[in-house]
Amino acid sequence: MLDKVFMNNLFDFYGDLLTEKQQEICRYYYEEDYSLQEIRDICNITRSAVYDMINRSRKDLLYYEEKLHCYAQFQKRNAVYQKILQSPSLTDDIREYIKECIEIENEEET
Repeated sequence: MLDKVFMNNLFDFYGDLLTEKQQEICRYYYEEDYSLQEIRDICNITRSAVYDMINRSRKDLLYYEEKLHCYAQFQKRNAVYQKILQSPSLTDDIREYIKECIEIENEEET
């Protein structure tokens, strides 16, 4: 099973590309950490329908990442930002600019 944290991150990036129903169910499953049974009760659909919707959504999110690489690029940029911030020769002005870039990245993710 794929890591829920990873899938939650993909949902943050690509969730708007899913149908409204997929978004609703993924929100319950990944963000709220509800069980299939709990989602079934809330959405008034069968447990197997919840399971199928989550699997379909998972496949869609993985497909989007495979094609677009937004999350992978986000992680790479953040790793570079952290390396820059650790540089001993960094000026205070540049340090603030880098922190601003990180904030912008994090705003765009959600």
